[in-house]
Amino acid sequence: MKRIDIIIPHERLREVNEILHNHKVGGLTFYDIKGRGRAKREPIAVGRGVMRYVPEFGSRTKVEVLVSDDKVKPIIQDIINQMSTGSFSDGKIFLYDVIDAYDIGTKETRDNAL
Repeated sequence: MKRIDIIIPHERLREVNEILHNHKVGGLTFYDIKGRGRAKREPIAVGRGVMRYVPEFGSRTKVEVLVSDDKVKPIIQDIINQMSTGSFSDGKIFLYDVIDAYDIGTKETRDNAL
């Protein structure tokens, strides 16, 4: 069992959600994050537009999903193939091992808990 963390621009969330639906992923968690990376920072207008400011940190959305081992590679390949524009600002994917999972209500474990 794996956890996939997907960091993307906010406006790409629907695309990721559609990809995960196509792979029959049961659920996901997403939230807004801030940070900095290699993406180019664009100046923004301040006040009446006379001054410009380059923010130190950018905003993104982080999506977390738990999937069975056999779904990991196809999901990652689809995300990369459909969302890559060749820019640093496209996002990142991180993969983690999950030792176990438990569904509190049904008392199911491992992949059945997903």
